[in-house]
Amino acid sequence: MADGTLPGAEGQGAWRDSVPDSTATDLENLLGTGVSAAQEQLQRNGGFLPFALTVQNDGEVRLVAVSPADAADDPDADFDADAMISDLHTLLRQNRDDFRAAAIVCDIMLVEEDSDAIHVAAEHRDGSVFAAVLPYAANTATRTWEFGELGADTNEPAIWVD
Repeated sequence: MADGTLPGAEGQGAWRDSVPDSTATDLENLLGTGVSAAQEQLQRNGGFLPFALTVQNDGEVRLVAVSPADAADDPDADFDADAMISDLHTLLRQNRDDFRAAAIVCDIMLVEEDSDAIHVAAEHRDGSVFAAVLPYAANTATRTWEFGELGADTNEPAIWVD
């Protein structure tokens, strides 16, 4: 990242050149923090629930989480990731004056590659958006996680939309 581009993110140089440096720094900070936090949760727990990160107006990065709707009724029930992501979007939209950038981090399936992936969708209050995916797989022989190449993805604004 020393050259200001994300490793493996094709077309990244053009993206970074198209936004102000402060915006690119905020979005890259969210991407790096989101990927690291998701990797840590995978290694510790074998999975992770959707979560959000924000860059507060003072520059501090904060974690935002919501509980699965089903958790109160049955702690062993499968959770609805889409509902959690929707709840995170709602919470972020309601509090968007408190921060200048936000990202939703979730676990997705890359159908064409038949692989799970960490997905980070970041957006800035100035309208800039960026998303990336990091494929991963469990190595059952070593009981570790193996990560593929970080790649750019498409993203639509969900927080600053009106």
